[in-house]
Amino acid sequence: MAAGVSVTWYTWLEQGREINPSRQVLDAISAALRLTPAERDYVRSLGGHAPEPVPADVETPAHVQRFLDALGGYPAFAIGPFWDITAWNSAYAALYPNIAVTAEADRNLLWLMFMDPAIRELLPDWENDSSRFLAEFRAEAGSRAGEPAYSTLVDRLRAASGHFESQWRRRSVQRFTSRERRFFRAGIGEMRLEHHQLAPVDVPNIQIVAYLPVPDSGAAERLAALVAGAG
Repeated sequence: MAAGVSVTWYTWLEQGREINPSRQVLDAISAALRLTPAERDYVRSLGGHAPEPVPADVETPAHVQRFLDALGGYPAFAIGPFWDITAWNSAYAALYPNIAVTAEADRNLLWLMFMDPAIRELLPDWENDSSRFLAEFRAEAGSRAGEPAYSTLVDRLRAASGHFESQWRRRSVQRFTSRERRFFRAGIGEMRLEHHQLAPVDVPNIQIVAYLPVPDSGAAERLAALVAGAG
């Protein structure tokens, strides 16, 4: 009665019959049973319904910033659903000093990849990296393509960068995989760093990107010298 469904229908649901309950009915039952958000999402998944998308608005929790800082000499930063950079540690600022002086509206990983000339100097494989980033962005954020923030970012880049426009028309889609990448800083030299991406379970609208030195490549020593010099 509290959920607004019949006893017979609810009995069929408990018996696991093929009745295909709607999201609205499952939410009504979840509310009547006073389920937690996690329990409600679990019930939705049992009914074949995906959980609601997490909000695009991002506020980096303090414990995420502490995690970034705890990585010490390894560059790391956090990004939101549309790849806005929301937090970073001192090692990332040493690797990419422009992050601290970039306007908040432009502090977006995809925007910086295509629009900041310093990125091209930092990445010897910029042509490949930029194409790969765009394919991964389309795969990760494509489910939110109808949201204004997505359209605004893509439209800005299509208008500002001919290279982005040509890559965008290719419609490449690629899942992220951890991989080795090359970085270069004058006075330090080339560094081979492993690119990793992590998603905190308790903050689903944030992902953490971290760069770790490739073992026995000399990158650890060069990265340490870069961070020490920035400090």
